[in-house]
Amino acid sequence: MITPITHLNPIDQIQTTGTERRKAYDISDTPFGAIFQSAIDNVVETNAAKVQAEYLLGTGQLDNPAELMTAQAKEQMAVELLIQLRNRALDAYQELTRISI
Repeated sequence: MITPITHLNPIDQIQTTGTERRKAYDISDTPFGAIFQSAIDNVVETNAAKVQAEYLLGTGQLDNPAELMTAQAKEQMAVELLIQLRNRALDAYQELTRISI
């Protein structure tokens, strides 16, 4: 028997905080998810370090301007690593969907 379609609540009426959504979709419980979570955390940390170095340079508090260049390079590498992880995961998923059973 086919189940009838039920009424869906509008998205704006759903009141969940970011932590509740994270608990509902927490991928870091798996080793695969932990790798992605680690890469995301690395991007966030390196971006914060870059922004801090830019602020210090802009306010004249940074003694060595090379620190800003290093922070920018680290942030760029972290983003590129995350993008490559995503691309590889998508390739693996697409390969799995092509497998016929």
